[in-house]
Amino acid sequence: MKPSTRKFSISCAALVAIAPSIALAHPGHEGDHGGLSWDFVGGFLHPLGGWDHLLAMVAIGLWAAKLGGKARWAVPMSFVVALIAGAVVGASGFVLGGLEQAIAASVVVLGLLIVSAARLPLAAGMAIAATFAVFHGIAHGSEMPATSSGFGFGVGFALATALLHGAGYGIGLLANRAPVWVTQGAGVGLVAAGGLMLAA
Repeated sequence: MKPSTRKFSISCAALVAIAPSIALAHPGHEGDHGGLSWDFVGGFLHPLGGWDHLLAMVAIGLWAAKLGGKARWAVPMSFVVALIAGAVVGASGFVLGGLEQAIAASVVVLGLLIVSAARLPLAAGMAIAATFAVFHGIAHGSEMPATSSGFGFGVGFALATALLHGAGYGIGLLANRAPVWVTQGAGVGLVAAGGLMLAA
């Protein structure tokens, strides 16, 4: 396993481990619809239940693989950290107008970054990922069932997000060995999908 891949894997594992202490949204709820394990399942499935979340999170991994270097683990890690922070904000009752449009726009922008093969500085890539993650996190937090514990739900969606990043990263590694139009085609598909979401 390459050092960058090992760092990404360790970072994802560490984030999943600390997620419970960060995602303490909705304190006092005990997950009375099946307990902590049920809350974990609900949180894990949440990012998989919407194309906007799923595509954006896979796109982050793909883009990180294209950026290379430290970005391979730093960009996805910054997304997961900001996602958890956004979820805490969303679970607190904070309402953000145009949230769905912002999430759809993240898919479009990530697609454009992939198509253009933009080589941004590491800090810029992390900032972009974190900004998008806040919107996705607010959506996760605000849509968490009132009877769920933030602990289980937070660990669930953090793990699912890390795995989706990993899937996108794997796709990116394969795409790096393919003709450039393969990656560009994936980016165009993301732009089109995000555009449809914005129009809906």
